[in-house]
Amino acid sequence: MKKSSRPGHALFLIAIAMAASGHAQTEAPVDKSQFHLFNPTPTKHLREFTTDRPDKTESPYTVDAGHFQLEMDVVNYTSDHETIGGAPHRVAGWAIAPINLKAGICNRLDAQLVLQTYNYVDEHADKNRTKRSGYGDTLFRLKYNFWGNDGGKTAFGALPFVKFPTSQDRLGNHSYEGGLILPLAVQLPMGFGMGFMTEIDAARDEDESGYHGEFINSITLNHDLVGRLSGYVEFFSAVSAERGAAWVGTFDVGFTYGLGANVQFDTGVNIGMTRSAPDWNPFLGVSWRF
Repeated sequence: MKKSSRPGHALFLIAIAMAASGHAQTEAPVDKSQFHLFNPTPTKHLREFTTDRPDKTESPYTVDAGHFQLEMDVVNYTSDHETIGGAPHRVAGWAIAPINLKAGICNRLDAQLVLQTYNYVDEHADKNRTKRSGYGDTLFRLKYNFWGNDGGKTAFGALPFVKFPTSQDRLGNHSYEGGLILPLAVQLPMGFGMGFMTEIDAARDEDESGYHGEFINSITLNHDLVGRLSGYVEFFSAVSAERGAAWVGTFDVGFTYGLGANVQFDTGVNIGMTRSAPDWNPFLGVSWRF
C-alpha cells in the first residue's frame, strides 16, 4: 500500500510560509540621505532622542532632517568664593532659560542657535558690590556627523562655532570668538556609554590686545538606572594659553529622565576641583523634539 505524502507536504508549506513571513517582517534599511529640511524624516525613521545636555560633553549625534529640537536650562546657578590679593571675592550668578535651538538640515547636519536670554551676576570684591543683568552673547553652531548617527558602537562628529558679542551690561567681553568641538561617543559592555570631547577655541585676551588658544577636554560615563531614569558622571578640563591663566577643572554629576520619545528632563551639579573653577553650579533643564 502506498504511503501518504500529505504530512510532509504540509510541513514544507508551513516552512515556506514562515520563511516568507520572516522575510516580510525584515525591512530594508531606509536611505535617509533623501531627507532634508523641506522633506522631513518620517516619524517612524527618527533616531533615538539625544541631546547635547546636561553634561558638558557634546554629543556627535545630529537632529533628524526636517525636525527641530529645543534644549534649555530652566534655571542655572553659579557660586564662587575665593581670596584675591588677601581680600575676599564672591560671585553669584543666575542664568534664566538659556536656549539651544536646533534644526535638522539633512541627515548628517544640523544648525544650532544658542541664546543666553537673561543673566544676573552679583559680585562682591572686598567691600565693593557690583550687579549686572541682561541678555548674554549669541552662538551659532553647525554639527556634522561623520559616522554612527543611525547605529554602530561608535559615533564621531564636529561642531564649528562662532560667538557674537551681543551681551549687555558688561556680561561679556564684547569680542567675536570661535572654535571647533570634536565629540566621540562609544558604547561599552553592560549598558554603559562613554563620551569624549576635545575643543580648541580662539578666545579674546583679558586686556583685549589679541587672541589666545584655549583647550578643553572632557570625558563622561553614563548608564540607565531605573526605568527611564539615567545618570552620568563627568570630568571636565579647560586650559588657556594666555599668560597667567589658571587651569579649570570640574567634577560633574547629573540625571536625566525621559518622558515619552521626544521629551527629557535633567538636573545635576558641576563641582569645582580647582581654585579657578566655580565652586558650585547646580542646574535644572528640559529638552524636547518636534
